[in-house]
Amino acid sequence: MSHRDLSDASRPEPDALLLQIADYVLATKSIVSDEALDTARLCLMDTLGCGLLALNYPACVKLLGPVVPGATLPGRGARVPGTSYELEPIQAAFNIGAMVRWLDFNDTWLAAEWGHPSDNLGAILAVADYLSRDNEKPLTIRDVLIAMIQAHEVQGVLALENGFNRVGLDHVLLVRIASTAVVTRMLGGSRDDIVNALSNAFIDGGALRTYRHAPNTGSRKSWAAGDATSRAVRHALFALKGEMGYPSALTAKTWGFQDVLFKGKSVTVPVQGFGSYVMEHVLFKISFPAEFHAQTAVEAAVALHSQVASRVDEIERIVIETQESGKRIIDKTGPLANPADRDHCLQYMVAIPLLKGWLTAADYEDESAADPRIDALRAKMEVVENAQYTRDYLDPAKRSIGNAVQVFFRDGSSTQRIEVEYPVGHRRRRKEGIPLLLEKFKANLIGRIPARAAQAILRLCQDRTALESTPVSRFMDLFVL
Repeated sequence: MSHRDLSDASRPEPDALLLQIADYVLATKSIVSDEALDTARLCLMDTLGCGLLALNYPACVKLLGPVVPGATLPGRGARVPGTSYELEPIQAAFNIGAMVRWLDFNDTWLAAEWGHPSDNLGAILAVADYLSRDNEKPLTIRDVLIAMIQAHEVQGVLALENGFNRVGLDHVLLVRIASTAVVTRMLGGSRDDIVNALSNAFIDGGALRTYRHAPNTGSRKSWAAGDATSRAVRHALFALKGEMGYPSALTAKTWGFQDVLFKGKSVTVPVQGFGSYVMEHVLFKISFPAEFHAQTAVEAAVALHSQVASRVDEIERIVIETQESGKRIIDKTGPLANPADRDHCLQYMVAIPLLKGWLTAADYEDESAADPRIDALRAKMEVVENAQYTRDYLDPAKRSIGNAVQVFFRDGSSTQRIEVEYPVGHRRRRKEGIPLLLEKFKANLIGRIPARAAQAILRLCQDRTALESTPVSRFMDLFVL
């Protein structure tokens, strides 16, 4: 797209991408496939379960609730699952978004840009519940599922060809954009309102990835998506008040998003456009709370545990083969400062299952990390790129996330080379994965939600017809403590 003369002060037409996204989210009846709806149901369950599990961690819980004590909205606010909080929707979105992302256990999308599309549920569920309180025509869970499909699609399709991480930007900017578009529509916004809100979401820029990488890795990566969803709700509510937008927010010469933050490149949409592709192909984190590029490496390490656990002192080296993206973002040596550092270290995520035969969120905490054997194993690891894994990772027909692990001993013997190309949460392993996903959801409910409510939630979520027709406010009642 050509730039306009800086001296020309006439207001341009809105950028094509803003209009394309707005038109897509307004077309709620034309994009919903049966597979997408059923996958969205599974995604809703899994995402809420991940949020409930995060409530076991004080570092997460301390950030929840109102910004200042007493700033609640009893009887009218959006509920925060697993708590007694009733909050205005901007802060409720932050709460839900932070919960579901805290343990790095919710769904994932991998392309030129990676991210976690269910992060958008923070905004979607907060707005849906807020709109459904004291409303004669409350939104239903079907409305939530459609909004989830759309948010997944906007975030995921924009990630296919646009590598924001390549210029140092964090993927949560796509959460902010997707959530802004969808919740502005949910709130009754017009095409112009959605365009205005979206333009402000782009003008927010992109969060730097500083907090995701050594030597600054920290807990902000666990609440950054909550922050993005809350910004989205704010932009939507402002647009409905008539707040203006900025039509060339992306393409304005010198001052637009593309020139300032994207090295002058255009943000592009593939020829496939927007539909329901992303929800249908989304990756579930079922077995391990691990950064997704490492999922298959952890699975391989679990398979090797029985061959290694009794011979840890005899290990000479460990070779991990991974994709280029995995090597670039989670290959870490040296000290790891905190749980957020550890759950983005490929070597740490392989060491734990080699030693224990499993990997849980608790294994990233300081008590577990104090085991000296972990760093001793990390020091013996060699991480190399497997070019075929990189090609298959980028192949739209495959989207594999291959890793291989092999352990070599000082006496010259070695384990098998265990290779896993597709994690259990991949579309190619859906049949195998769904029962495990349901067990994960059940386990996350038990102990956090009262038994009678937990059983009601399980029954409802497994009956798609009944679930889709359930008012959001009634559904959220089941999660209130």
